[in-house]
Amino acid sequence: QVQLVESGGDLVQPGGSLRLSCAASGSSLNLYDIGWFRQAAGKEREGVSCVASDGREIYADSVKGRFTISWDEAKNTMYLQMNSLKPDDTAVYSCATASLVLGSTCVPSDLSSWGQGTQVTVSS
Repeated sequence: QVQLVESGGDLVQPGGSLRLSCAASGSSLNLYDIGWFRQAAGKEREGVSCVASDGREIYADSVKGRFTISWDEAKNTMYLQMNSLKPDDTAVYSCATASLVLGSTCVPSDLSSWGQGTQVTVSS
């Protein structure tokens, strides 16, 4: 059974950067398997980024141009580089397997396994 562990969340000032990691163990995955999601307090979960089966990198409109998803196959780890962070980026960020792309949105599936999440707080 695959296990996901996120790390890299922190308190950062507006305009700052963070790199989140999602380390997978228990199964060999590929970059199409894992998506990044976030949930802010009092809000619904939002798909942040994932990679479609045709290789397209999918980003939520709110993070386009600021976030970059990447995959290290040797480490079985997915990354999310977040630049120019804004207070609205404050949320618990989680990665999930078996994510899907619907149109231009990343969504989890009934088969998704989740990590524990990592808190990102953007505040001065």
